[in-house]
Amino acid sequence: MHRSPFTLRAARARQGRGCIVAAFRQGEFEMGNAPVAGNRNPKIGRNSKIGLATSLFRDNAVLRNVVIWVALALGGAGVAGLATTGESEWLVAVALAAFALVLAVIDLSQTEHALRRNFPGAARARWFFESLRPFARSYLVEGDLDGRPFSHEERDLVYARAHGNADAHPFGTELDVYSQEYEWLAHSMLPNPDADPAMRVSVGSSQCKQPYSASRLNVSAMSFGALGGPAIEALNLGAKLAGCYHDTGEGSMSPYHLKHGGDVVWQVASGYFGCRDSQGHFDPALFAEHAANPAVKMIEIKLSQGAKPGHGGVLPAAKVTPEIAMTRGVPLDQDCISPARHSAFGTPVELMEFAARLRDLSGGKPIGLKLCVGNPHEVFALSKAMLKTGIRLDFMVIDGGEGGTGAAPEELSDRVGMPLREGLIIARNALVGAGLKGEVRLGASGKVTSGAGVAINAALGADWCNAARAFMFSIGCIQSRKCHTDTCPTGIATQSPARQRGLVVEEKAARVARFHGATMRALHEIIVSTGLDSPSDLRPFHLRQRINVAEMRQIDEIQPFVQPGELIAGTDHALLAHWWNAASADTFRRVDSDHLSPV
Repeated sequence: MHRSPFTLRAARARQGRGCIVAAFRQGEFEMGNAPVAGNRNPKIGRNSKIGLATSLFRDNAVLRNVVIWVALALGGAGVAGLATTGESEWLVAVALAAFALVLAVIDLSQTEHALRRNFPGAARARWFFESLRPFARSYLVEGDLDGRPFSHEERDLVYARAHGNADAHPFGTELDVYSQEYEWLAHSMLPNPDADPAMRVSVGSSQCKQPYSASRLNVSAMSFGALGGPAIEALNLGAKLAGCYHDTGEGSMSPYHLKHGGDVVWQVASGYFGCRDSQGHFDPALFAEHAANPAVKMIEIKLSQGAKPGHGGVLPAAKVTPEIAMTRGVPLDQDCISPARHSAFGTPVELMEFAARLRDLSGGKPIGLKLCVGNPHEVFALSKAMLKTGIRLDFMVIDGGEGGTGAAPEELSDRVGMPLREGLIIARNALVGAGLKGEVRLGASGKVTSGAGVAINAALGADWCNAARAFMFSIGCIQSRKCHTDTCPTGIATQSPARQRGLVVEEKAARVARFHGATMRALHEIIVSTGLDSPSDLRPFHLRQRINVAEMRQIDEIQPFVQPGELIAGTDHALLAHWWNAASADTFRRVDSDHLSPV
C-alpha cells in the first residue's frame, strides 16, 4: 500500500512519542547530573557534560569566541614581533592579549552567567552599555518633556534657578494645552501687585506654645545615611540662607543637620532613632533632651512615606558607621532595624495621646504627622480621634505615592500608596469636614519643582509644600538613579569620602537658596496674577483640569470638597459619608458592615 510522505512522517512522529513515553516509564532519563539506573541511551541527558572543546569549536565558534581568537592572533603577532625586532613596544600587544585571554578564561569557567560562558569576553560589552544607558537616554535621546521620574524640562528649571541663570521660557509653552493631562490656574482681570511677597504660614494650634512661621516651600525628609554628610550640610545651610526648614528624615538629627544652625524639623519614625532605649522603644527622657535644641522648630511623627508605605527597613551591621550609630542611638555591632509600624501607639486615640506627650516633652513645639494615604477611612479616624480626645495636631504632611526614596521595593513604589493629589484632597476633606482645618495645618510632599506646583497644591488645601528631589537637583543631582548603590556620581547619596569630595558645601548651599528664592518669586507672581493676597486664598475652583480636547472642568466639579463641619452635620456626598461612618477614633480598622465583606 502506498503511503504519502505526510503519512510516513506522522507515523514516525507517533513512534517517536511512544519511545519517549516508554523511556519515562522505564526510568531511562537522567535527572540533573545523576543518571537514573537502567539508562541504556548515553545520548540522553548529556548536556551537563558538554566539554570545553565543543564550546570553542562548534556552532558559529569564530564569532562567539572572537575575543579569544583576536587575543591569540594579537599575542602571536606580539611574540613574533618581539622575537624578530626586539623592540619593547611589542610587549604592549602581548600584555593586551594576555589580559583579554584571562577575561575569556574567567568567563568560560564561571557558572553564574550563561551569556559570558557562550560569548567569553565579548559578553561583557552588554553590561558596559547597560551602565551607559541612563546617561545616553538622558543626554542624547529624551526630549524636553520626556524623562522619568522628572522630565528634562523640570530638571532644567531647577538647574537654571539654582545657578542664578535666566529661567524665562521663549516662544510659548511646549505643553499640549488640549491634552487630557493639561491643567491651569485661573487668573484675574484685576491682578494684585500688593500681595505679600513673604507668604509665610504660621504653624501651631491653640495647644502649641511655640508656633513656627514656615516658608511655603521647604526641604523634605532625607536621612543622614541615605545622603552623605556634605549633602546634608549643604541642604541645611541652604535652608538657613533661604529661610525655610530642613526635615531630618527618620535617621534623626546628625551633626551635619545642626552644624550651620538652619531650622530643623525632627522626624520621629518607628525606629525612634535619636530617642530610643536599648530595646528600640521610645525613650521620653532622650527625646526631651534632643527636642530642647533651639534648632528644632517642629517634630514630625512619620507613619508612612509615599515611596514605600508600610515598609520597614534594615541597615546591616556592617554598614552602621560610628557616625550613623551615634546619630541614631544604635550599637555598632548590630543591625539597625526600622519596623513597619510604631510600638508607642496602636489606635487613633493613642496616636493623639502620643502627640500630646511629645508636645509636652518638647516644651510646646508644633507636633504633626507625615503619612501617605492608603485607606481614606483611616484619615477620617484621625479627625474623629481629635474630636473625641480634644487633642489637636498642629500639622499633617501628606506624602504622595509618587514620592522618592534612596531605595524601595519596586512593587511598593509602583503599586502601593495613593498619589498626592487624591491623598491631599482626602486629608483636606477630613480636616475641613470635621471643623479642624483652622487649627491643623496641611503640608504636601511629592514631586514639587516649581511655583506652579506649590500653587496647585495650595488650591487643593495645602498650606505649604516640601520637596526632596528638587533640592537634590539644586545641589547637583543628575537623576542617575544610583542612590541605592553608594556610587552616586555627584557625591550626594553616598557615604564614599572620595565621591563626597566633589560636593563643596558653601557653593551648593548658595544654589539651594537661589532655587528657593526664585521659586518663591514665581509663586508670588502667580498670586499677583490671580488677584489674591496669599496662596492660602487659592480654592479648588481656581484649578482647571482638561477632560478631553473639547471639555474642561474646575477641580471641584470632578472631586468633592466639603464645607467646614459638613462631615459632622451630615454630608450629601455618599462616598465621603461612607468613609466617615467606617472610621472610628478607637481603631484604624473599619467599623462599618464592609470590614469583613468578601472581595
